[in-house]
Amino acid sequence: MDVALLSPTLIETGDLSITGGSGTRQDRLFHAIREKIVGNLWPMGGKLPSTRKLADELSLSRNTVTAAYEQLVAEGYIESRLGSGFYVSVELPEHYLTAQSPRVESKPPATAQTFHLNAPFAPGVPDLDAFPAAKWQTLLQRHAGRQSLMGNQDLQGLSVLRQALSDYLASSRSVHCDPDRIIITSGAQQALSLALLATLNRGDRILMEQPGYTQMRKIINWQGYHLQPLPVRAYQGLDVESVLACESEALYLTPSNQYPMGTTLNTEQRLKLIKWAVQGKRWIIEDDYDSEFQFAHRPYTSLQGLAGQMGCDDQILYAGSFSKVMFNSLRLGYLVVPPSLVSPCLMIKDALTGDTQAHTQAALADFIQEGDLLRHIRKMRRLYKEKHRLMLDAISRFFGDQVEVISQPAGLHITLRWQGGSNEHDWAEQAAAASIVLRPLSYYEHPQHQARDWHGAVLGFGNVAPADIEPRVARLAALFHSQP
Repeated sequence: MDVALLSPTLIETGDLSITGGSGTRQDRLFHAIREKIVGNLWPMGGKLPSTRKLADELSLSRNTVTAAYEQLVAEGYIESRLGSGFYVSVELPEHYLTAQSPRVESKPPATAQTFHLNAPFAPGVPDLDAFPAAKWQTLLQRHAGRQSLMGNQDLQGLSVLRQALSDYLASSRSVHCDPDRIIITSGAQQALSLALLATLNRGDRILMEQPGYTQMRKIINWQGYHLQPLPVRAYQGLDVESVLACESEALYLTPSNQYPMGTTLNTEQRLKLIKWAVQGKRWIIEDDYDSEFQFAHRPYTSLQGLAGQMGCDDQILYAGSFSKVMFNSLRLGYLVVPPSLVSPCLMIKDALTGDTQAHTQAALADFIQEGDLLRHIRKMRRLYKEKHRLMLDAISRFFGDQVEVISQPAGLHITLRWQGGSNEHDWAEQAAAASIVLRPLSYYEHPQHQARDWHGAVLGFGNVAPADIEPRVARLAALFHSQP
């Protein structure tokens, strides 16, 4: 198969620019190859170029090409033959063949519907191009044929993964736990759901940061708890004293990098909250979603770990996932609970979803134990620190003093605020028309408790290439200045 078939109709070598295309290089390569296949420009059963050859021809990383091929395999457009390479599938995926027939609905294609989930500046998306996809594929293939992983599995998660995770959390976040206290979940949201269901009764009160993680608010509302908002101020963060005056049954918070305001709680504040929980027999649910990425200082010891050092962590549940340090669709999370809550949490998980996909767990255990996770985190910490610097430089250059960055140097997003002028919703709509995601701060606020006298927005920089930051910030600034 001639590599030139990819160029120049859909791909221009070098920058991999696709006509009308958007998204990462991996996404654009995936769509270019898929369109060639669906358009019958490559024969069914025909062999594709090797990943190395295509990477060289298009000046891409081999990981990018490998990841695009793997996505094509997963969706049924091509197939991988061991020791031989990749070939166009003889039969195209059934859903795509159906989509080729006349349609009466006006529903946009899936690519258009999902674009803004991973588009430039979409919050919460890591650098997908930088992930070691080839190594991950090797680990998955290592366990793909293991019959012992094909049947029903331990609800709590594979013991080998819980052991690896226990060691990692103890060393990186000072979490006080052992494998018996860890529950592997299908992402962070399942972990948070289990935490709520295991500790609260319908109608119980739970304190939550305002603005805060929207998905958690959805879970709280769905499960019938009474949400009590806690204001988070720019620069000042959460008012801990207001928590101490409350009689709520539980508190949910993101203490290491408050989402989305980007503040943090110091050790003294954490100790006050621990005392509040222990003395009142209240629950704290700690969401430590991206604490690995602090750029200005070493991360504070997790609230759970601090309580464990004092021998009083029986009221704290610690939740996390791998979506920020690895990739979003992995959908593996974890919940560290007091020993008394292990059985109730497993009973709830059994009723809701059952066990968690075992082959992915096994691959993740190897990824941690063989040092790949720590190597990847170290690399990404340097990369995100540089992206954060580029974001600050570009914002200063193109906005001047018209907006200010209020979030700390950490994580994968920057939070802006400004007085008067551009409306955050109008600006977000204009940005969307330019294929850029700008998340209004009101998205994270409880509808009944919006009391700001300023505008705000969140920009995620994780999945934006360093070279793309300046021109895209310039585009946002032009839209900002064009508003009445």
